Amino acid sequence: MLNGLQPWHLIILVLIVVLLFGAKRLPDAARSVGKSMKIFKAETKSLHDEDAAEEPEKKQLSAPAATPQPAADQAQVAELQRQLDELKKQQEQQKHAS
Repeated sequence: MLNGLQPWHLIILVLIVVLLFGAKRLPDAARSVGKSMKIFKAETKSLHDEDAAEEPEKKQLSAPAATPQPAADQAQVAELQRQLDELKKQQEQQKHAS
């Protein structure tokens, strides 16, 4: 079947394409196809990169959630909670003052 394709078949095919689209429009058509292929390639690469980035996140999410926090992290959380409480008190005082 592949041996049935002769060079003159390709020449006829090229002539038909030129007659259908015209010689002036062929460079624009080729440029459009090239841009489309470039965009398609970039999108598939970004999807592949996103999938690769999500795999480590899934592994991290599947890790046990009850990991102990170091003392420094616990102290930082306590400090932030204290600051939040102070801000809430200040807001309440401003509401009562107005």
